[in-house]
Amino acid sequence: MGYDQTRRVRVKICGITRAEDAVYASALGADAIGLNFYHASPRCIDIARAQVIVGALPPFVNAVGVFVDHDEKDIRAVLDKVPLDYLQFHGNEPAEACARYNLPYIKAISMKAGVDLAGAARQYAGAACLLLDTHVEGVAGGSGRQFDWGRVPAALAMPFLLAGGLTPANVRSAISVARPYGVDVSSGVESSPGIKDPDKLAVFIHEAIGA
Repeated sequence: MGYDQTRRVRVKICGITRAEDAVYASALGADAIGLNFYHASPRCIDIARAQVIVGALPPFVNAVGVFVDHDEKDIRAVLDKVPLDYLQFHGNEPAEACARYNLPYIKAISMKAGVDLAGAARQYAGAACLLLDTHVEGVAGGSGRQFDWGRVPAALAMPFLLAGGLTPANVRSAISVARPYGVDVSSGVESSPGIKDPDKLAVFIHEAIGA
């Protein structure tokens, strides 16, 4: 199953910790921002900060909550207070666990050796899309390392976001090779963990949208 490559690639800026970064990314053309609730991440934010960031977003920019094998009660505690548009699961969550919140979800797939992407597409058929990320042992995303984009099959049966080691310098090449529905970046547009660099953001989004 192919996708219309004449439409522009969608852009998600993940690991947002400040409202001003979310607003700036949105003004540049970002389609979504990611809010990390994984306590082991240097980009983890609490509910109060998430409320401020989401409240600052303009219309039609989606807020995505990122979780890694969280307990259901912890996810529902966030949802009670933060109006998220999507959930993103970066752990070993089965499809039924991802689908129980009545929100569209994104399932991250670690691109370890021998990964069965066709099988993942079947397993998570109810997902809005998959997110293909670099496999780093013991790290649930945000490693800043890239994988071989040529490993992505040309006819994956559902939309996917490309993540892992993307930067302003390589995002256009990554899109050309992997032909994703969208791209997801965090560390590649930062000056320090959780702090987005305005110049890197501007170049990354320009390169991605123009690819």
